[in-house]
Amino acid sequence: MREAATAPPQRGGHPDRAYAPYRSTALRAPSQPLVVASPSLVERTAPVFGAADVAPIDADLTQHSTGEPLGERIVVTGRVLDAAGRPVRHQLVEVWQANAAGRYRHDGDLHPAPLDPHFVGGGRCLTDDDGRYRFVTIKPGAYPWRNHHNAWRPAHIHFSLFGTAFTQRLVTQMYFPGDQLFALDPIFSSVTDEKAQQRLIARYDHDTTVAEWALGYQWDIVLDGPGATPPDPDEV
Repeated sequence: MREAATAPPQRGGHPDRAYAPYRSTALRAPSQPLVVASPSLVERTAPVFGAADVAPIDADLTQHSTGEPLGERIVVTGRVLDAAGRPVRHQLVEVWQANAAGRYRHDGDLHPAPLDPHFVGGGRCLTDDDGRYRFVTIKPGAYPWRNHHNAWRPAHIHFSLFGTAFTQRLVTQMYFPGDQLFALDPIFSSVTDEKAQQRLIARYDHDTTVAEWALGYQWDIVLDGPGATPPDPDEV
């Protein structure tokens, strides 16, 4: 992580494709300059999702089983915007995350934390006319990931957004305020611009909080432009 502390900020806050503290990027980052090609008509006009493709219950990750999942219930909401601050309406937003113990419901996650039979860990919704999305879920736990000795990921939720075209495709991660693991995490630190890092962190919002039921967090997502939300370094 000493390398992370001395790395120059990347332009626009985007993580470097080959970021030494995040070891696996060395295996998949391109070693030659990228070939820039103009987007095709399909890339500028697709994909398109209809309202019938997503059900309202898909946005409540606590209702996908016959019982209540364990952990702290939270509401996560915000707006999806373009570079000019305009709402991106009726667009698909997908999320996936670990459970409250920091374990994914995935065959590849074998670390010794309990699985929750009542928590699948995935959801989706369409943004409304104001570009707003809203999820009800469980606050995820931190988890070890073997990038280096005693490596732990901060609590986070993965987001996938298609925008109005494939050229706006964004896969990113939302973090929670005040996490002590930020400075120790190469994935978060791969976004070397401090202002861009702040765009990855949700803020607690008391108006979003539901009395005696769930804490609320606000997190806006900007798909493009100089104030864009940084992508996941695995997706750059």
